[in-house]
Amino acid sequence: MRLFRMLLLSVLSLTCLNAMADDSAAVKRLTELLSQAQTISARFSQLTLDGSGSQLQETAGELSLKRPGLFRWHTDAPQEQLLVSNGKQVWLYDPDLEQVTIQKMDQRLTHTPALLLSGDVSKISESFDISYKEAGNVVDFTLKPKSKDTLFDNLRLSFRSGVVNDMQLIDSIGQRTNILFLNVKMNQPIKDSEFTFEVPKGADVIQE
Repeated sequence: MRLFRMLLLSVLSLTCLNAMADDSAAVKRLTELLSQAQTISARFSQLTLDGSGSQLQETAGELSLKRPGLFRWHTDAPQEQLLVSNGKQVWLYDPDLEQVTIQKMDQRLTHTPALLLSGDVSKISESFDISYKEAGNVVDFTLKPKSKDTLFDNLRLSFRSGVVNDMQLIDSIGQRTNILFLNVKMNQPIKDSEFTFEVPKGADVIQE
């Protein structure tokens, strides 16, 4: 579940107003933007690079998010996988392996980045030091985990015209995961049944 793309067009550099804000202002601005969406559905494009910038993997798919804490990520074939959470547990289904992994939902934002877009926005400042830059219709946030026990060292989350645009995660060895959100739709009805999973007949189940 990890996240792409450097923003700020040079042609706007003379007219954009760039501002670094202190942590409290950044938290307020990020909370405002995240709170606007109770549901999100979108296509996504995900690119993973190693520390030297070489491509490791490229995938695409569809996602659905719903507060509080519900999400569904479906990666397209040929690397098809389905990740579903009802807010309490998570199912990871690999149709090629005919295998389902079930585990308890980790509520920590530093371990489940999808919760930044679907979880309790009031808890963000407990987990991250946050700064941001705003230029025209683009708002670019940098989130650094306060805890050392985390899946990533740095996370960037960007919005364009109030809509989430992309996310980038960098881990301790410099590996980057870039996720670009496409055709984003906010606050459209999504049934709770989208966030449950029935184990296919014959699939192996791993319970963690």
